[in-house]
Amino acid sequence: MTVTNVERLKRTLKGELNGLDRLPAIEWASWWNLTLDRWQGEGLERKLSENERFDTLGLDRFAQCWFKHKAPDCPVNPKQGGGIISDRDDYERIKPYLYPSLAFEQLDRFFESRLKAHEEGDTILWFTFEGGFWFPRTLFGIEGHLYSFYDEPELYHRILDDLSDFQLRLLDRIYSYCVPEFMTFAEDMSYNKGPMLSGAMFDEFLKPYYQKLTPYIRSKSTRVIVDSDGDISEMVPWLIGAGIEGALPLEYQAGVDVNRLRKDYPDFIMIGGFNKRIMKDGEEAMRKEFERLLPAMRSGKFVPSVDHQTPPDVSLENYRIYVKLLKEYAASAVK
Repeated sequence: MTVTNVERLKRTLKGELNGLDRLPAIEWASWWNLTLDRWQGEGLERKLSENERFDTLGLDRFAQCWFKHKAPDCPVNPKQGGGIISDRDDYERIKPYLYPSLAFEQLDRFFESRLKAHEEGDTILWFTFEGGFWFPRTLFGIEGHLYSFYDEPELYHRILDDLSDFQLRLLDRIYSYCVPEFMTFAEDMSYNKGPMLSGAMFDEFLKPYYQKLTPYIRSKSTRVIVDSDGDISEMVPWLIGAGIEGALPLEYQAGVDVNRLRKDYPDFIMIGGFNKRIMKDGEEAMRKEFERLLPAMRSGKFVPSVDHQTPPDVSLENYRIYVKLLKEYAASAVK
């Protein structure tokens, strides 16, 4: 019996590898424009739809909806990383631009256009919410956000209450259409030395926010994953305690070791983990990297993928070699 893209991913995330032809072959993050520019200069057709690009590159079909959390006319700070609020009065002033009805219109268009392909098992669906670390940062700015945990704790909780109310309404609409395979909370709350906040801060601010959303999402059988760059290793028990089931992209250069994570957390879902920096070096280097990942691949609940976007130093030829090896090792992992 042929295994569909949707069924293959669902069973892999459950750790049910018996009977699969291979693990999923996905590129979870969209490609850099510079990468696509290079590949198009090397022969990749320019005018390809999303699905045509997946098919041409030999990947499983995959679609993400990242919902708008601000209206298009929301004020912005012209300074890179700058904020648009600093206190409660600022938040009240800016709030009419937040949590827009546009998100529901976007949701309807996304699911209506892909529902049939999803029902047929052809296209994997996932959605992204701006999370309890990410979204306040877009309001306070990078530096102001880190101070806000101490300077404006009541406001921080207020923002997360409003954010979770908005996202619960989005969830009601999503599940009126279908059950996506997984979702991500966009966070980016670690760097190459570990988390940007303490465990105590996580428990005080983020854990209550997650616990308003994760029971509902998990009750629908959508897998709940945090998207955070950097080294998330220290955070994994925090995430699990808040109802989070997994993480991506598991950046190798930040020190994430998927085999160690699997040993320490046998049920934790992992997506990513493949060191993108060696892709430019050709087949031997990529084969060695897949050999490193193979124990985790065989353990289940792990979808090997580039540990963020494929960089523009990777030729189209080397990327095709990567996909060939991905499928080879993805098949070997289930035997």
